[in-house]
Parts: sequence; C-alpha cells; structure tokens
Amino acid sequence: MNYTPFVSIIIPVRNAARTIDKTFEYLFNVDYPRDKWEIVIADGGSTDDTLKVIAAAQKKYSFIKLVKIENCPSPAFARNKALDEVSGEFIFFTDGDCAPCKEWITEILKHFERDEKLGVVGGEIYTLRVDPDNLTEAWCEHFKFNMVSPRYGFIKEGYFPELSDRHPTQIAGHRAYFFVTANVAYRKKAIDSASARFWEHKTGEDMDFCMQIRNAGWKLYFAPKAKVDHMHRATPEALLKVWVTYGIAHPPLLAKYSTSHMEIVFQFLKKSPIITIPFPIRGFIYLGNFHMMHIFGLASLIFLILALFNSSLWLFFIISLALTGYFKYQYIKWCFYMEPKKNLLTWCKMKYLTNLMFSVGALKGSRKYKTFCIEPSF
Repeated sequence: MNYTPFVSIIIPVRNAARTIDKTFEYLFNVDYPRDKWEIVIADGGSTDDTLKVIAAAQKKYSFIKLVKIENCPSPAFARNKALDEVSGEFIFFTDGDCAPCKEWITEILKHFERDEKLGVVGGEIYTLRVDPDNLTEAWCEHFKFNMVSPRYGFIKEGYFPELSDRHPTQIAGHRAYFFVTANVAYRKKAIDSASARFWEHKTGEDMDFCMQIRNAGWKLYFAPKAKVDHMHRATPEALLKVWVTYGIAHPPLLAKYSTSHMEIVFQFLKKSPIITIPFPIRGFIYLGNFHMMHIFGLASLIFLILALFNSSLWLFFIISLALTGYFKYQYIKWCFYMEPKKNLLTWCKMKYLTNLMFSVGALKGSRKYKTFCIEPSF
C-alpha cells in the first residue's frame, strides 16, 4: 500500500460489557498508524459496565471518541450519529462484539487504492467463542452464522455482481449481495455522493445502506483476508430474536427497491431454478427442504384421515410419509456432523427454530408493507 489515509472506525454499542473488552483487545492490535485513525463509539444507552470499559480505554488512547445517545431507537440511528462525527477518508464499520484481524485495515485499503470506483469493501466474518462450552455459540460457528462466502455459494475474492433485474430475490433473497456492518468499509466520497444514511427501521439497515451506494454507481468488493471474528448471541432466545428481525427486514427492502414481481424458487432442486411472474404484490416463495417436509407432512395427515374412510388412499399416505421423511433428513443431515454428537436434538431444534423465526419475521413484515415473503430453507 502506497499511502496511509486517515480512517474512521464506527462501533455502535449497547450493553456490550460481555464482549467489548475483547473487541478492544483485537482493535488495538490492528496494524495501522495510531495517528491515522479514530474510533467513534456510539453508545445507545448502556446500563451495564460498557461505559466504564470505554472510559478506561479512553484514558489510554486519545483517538477513541464516545457519542452518547439517549433513547436510541436502533443501531442504525447510532451509526448515523457517529457518521456526523467522523473525519476519515474511509469509514470502517464493526460492532462491540467483533474482533478484527491485525491486517483488517490494510487489507481493505489496498483494494480501495487500486480502484477509484470501489465504494464498498467487505471482509469475511468468522466466529469467536466467548464461552467454549456455550451451545448457542457452537451452533452459530457450525452454521457459519453471518459469513459472507457461504451465503453466496462459497464465492471467492472479487467484485460483487452488478444489479441486473432488481427482482425480489436480488433485493432481499439469495441474489441480494451486501455486506453486514460487522465487517465493512465505505469510501467517504461514495457515502457523500449517495447522500447515504442508515434508514429508520430497526433492522436491515446494512442492506439498505449498500443499496444506496450501489444506486449511486459504486462497486462492491469482497476481500476475505480482511477478516473479523464475531462473538455471537449467548442464548437461544437472543438468537431467535435476531432471526425474527432478519425476516422483518426484507419486506421494507422489497417495497423500496424491488420490481413488481413474484418469484418462486425451487430451492430443493439443483441450481435452484426460479419462476418469475409479474405481480402487483412484490415477493418471493422459496421451496426448500424446510418447506417440503412441512408440505408433505400436511399431505400425510390429510391422506391418513381420508384413508380411514377410503382404503384406496393408503398408498398416497405412504408416499407422502416417505417424502416427508426424505425432506426431513435432507434438512437436518448436516446436524449429524456437529460436536458433541450427544447434543444432536439440540442442534436440530436450533436449526429448525431459527429457520421458523426467520419465516415468521418475514410474514410479520409482509403484512405491514403489503409484500409476501416465504424465506429460504437453511
């Protein structure tokens, strides 16, 4: 890298005492001149020891700024407040439960340096366990929760595809390429040219922010070597709540950006073919193993009841039951590889409930924004 621009790192926090010490430990190990960066922490009203930890760090490092936000409605609101305070040429985002690698800044900046049309560079996200015995953290690690590459078919380093049809699955489905704010950097010029700010909703702000930059003509680049380790939720309840919010985020994105189409994605088939239909209600319907086992499970129940009155329908019951078993196995089979194997039922339960909450959130949001979303199967 031939130059060292001034960079700003924005971190929204709220009650992050469990993890922020580790975040600081990794941040202060990042290899970048201390006079060329600032860390802007936006606190959304912490009531635990978060502010004490930040105050202790500020005594050691003058480049740490704290923005206190009373009655903060969302992390998006906190990030916007922090954006008003930054002075960097490049704006890095991470969270108070994240741990950037030593080369985080230099790996990202080298891509910005070689292409002036790059507006966004994001890195890979891995898992860092706070408690090695915590089953929720173990599941997140095995699931590759929030990882970029698996989300898009294990892509390699390179540019994200350009927007083409803007159909629903390209805005909020499996073709929606974006970076989460746990590990991403923006060129300040790109933010300014798009007049970009995080929207007012409590979730989906990272997808919307990326879309604003895309719409202004800037490119997105995936740099997996710029990795960040994520310390995930510690309880099943907290994790399920997150998945509900992920589902809720999609309907407003479709209402704002998508063309008027309904897409049916046959996810259980190889290459997941899509049928796209012009439709006044914007949305998508995924048919994966999660959905098929429910469809054939319901069919089995119906044929069982009918077969009690018509013996010729027993064959249909047996076929439906067999297909239910097949799709159920296809859905849970990767849980068999998780350790410890004595917790197999826990892994299956977590996989099922997170997928269910994802769908519940999307349907909840669909009612409000007059869209229709049946989310993918994991």
